[in-house]
Amino acid sequence: MTELTQPARVRFAPSPTGHMHLGSARTALYNYLLARQTGGTFILRIEDTDTKRYVPEAEEELFNGLKWLGIDYDEGPGKGGQYGPYRQSERKEIYTKYAEQLVESGHAFYCFCSPEHLAKVREAQQANKESLHYDGTCREIPIEEARTRIVAGERYVIRFKMPKTGSTTVHDHLRGDITVENKVLDDSVLVKSDGWALYHLAAMVDDYLMKITHVIRGSEWLPSLPLHMQIIRAFGWPEPIFIHLSVFLKPSGKGKMSKRETADAMKDGHSIFVKDLEELGYVPEGVVNWTALMGWSYDDHTEFFSLQDLVEKFSIDHLNPSPAAINFTKLDYFNGLHIRNLSDEDLAIRVKPFLETAGYKPSIETLIKIAPILKERLPTLDDVVDMAGFFFKNEISYPAEDLIAKGLDKAQCQQLLVRIQKKLTVLNFFQKDVMEPPLRELVEGSGFSAGQVFGILRVAVTGQKVSPPLFESMEVIGKDVVLNRIHQAIKLLE
Repeated sequence: MTELTQPARVRFAPSPTGHMHLGSARTALYNYLLARQTGGTFILRIEDTDTKRYVPEAEEELFNGLKWLGIDYDEGPGKGGQYGPYRQSERKEIYTKYAEQLVESGHAFYCFCSPEHLAKVREAQQANKESLHYDGTCREIPIEEARTRIVAGERYVIRFKMPKTGSTTVHDHLRGDITVENKVLDDSVLVKSDGWALYHLAAMVDDYLMKITHVIRGSEWLPSLPLHMQIIRAFGWPEPIFIHLSVFLKPSGKGKMSKRETADAMKDGHSIFVKDLEELGYVPEGVVNWTALMGWSYDDHTEFFSLQDLVEKFSIDHLNPSPAAINFTKLDYFNGLHIRNLSDEDLAIRVKPFLETAGYKPSIETLIKIAPILKERLPTLDDVVDMAGFFFKNEISYPAEDLIAKGLDKAQCQQLLVRIQKKLTVLNFFQKDVMEPPLRELVEGSGFSAGQVFGILRVAVTGQKVSPPLFESMEVIGKDVVLNRIHQAIKLLE
């Protein structure tokens, strides 16, 4: 077990090249939880040196996504901190300095190989069925000769000089020791010909300078771990604890989500992108709960967690390296749990924008009244439009056939509505407890079932065959509107 007695310094270091997805959200969440649990520091670092793939809107989406999820960072863009700047595009000179240090110490070298030369080497290796690797053409060029060529204007990159003998052993907290023979590792490029450092160097330099204690990141970086550890050891820096999280698989459990499958999920009201989940009516509490349990568990039975619960109970020792299938049914389940856990006022505030987008003008007061009868039935916030839109319509419309209950004819249904109208008209108070007894009595004397009678009334009052509890809904709608809608239903059946 890992005893965490020191405050952890962790970082979430996304590249703003596209939409913020669940994998990024989970990485940010686990880093945040470890920082909060240990009284440590959670850093946001923007890795934006890939200028070809950089998307300005993606950076804003990252900030908004973190804020929506409730994941607040301590140091980073917009907040500052003593180890900034926190955008890699503003740290070019820092990386150049450390790359030159590696060259001076003999752990890196200047490489002048042209793209044409490298292409020919690759072709020959493919023809000989060898693994693709740098052929070492420039490995042993003396530094002074290399610098003379640089002054003369030759283009170059800086490569790491990987040892060709022995092995590299690295430790991953989830997977234990991983040993790789050095001869299968490549002389990877650290600095491109345009002077920009690649992730392999930049991230290691930043982690050292920002005093990162734990590197929690996606499993796609596992193959690069030996290289990263070689770089860290070349500088003689302390080694952080590396934790490579489990892979997300598509719902079938076979492979990653493709673009087509992601589009299909969206048609079904699901998504792997945080921005979409917000727009689809998911609550951040439900998304956080669901995401946390894809790769971590507290015990074999506890499932409901608030963000504060997770801060208290999270442990890197309970992370699971096994691939985690994305289960949207579980997302709906957790979302429902957390919607039911909201206060009436909080739920009212959250559903209001969805109703307004649909063209309604609900008051918070009315929404607070209907919140208790919506909670048990709302899978997502945007379902409020279909489920509760009738509260805010001046007129409702539906086909006359919807008023005809199974086993009854038009005349019988019309007569039942007339009798219901008379019962309700004479009531001095229009509350559930006052309305329900006389209408139950009517059902008993009618010879029909409650399902038939109240089904007709439900359509007349709400325009829907499925709605929140009928009598509570009628109380909120009010006597005048209810009687008017019943009157319209009777006319429709004529």
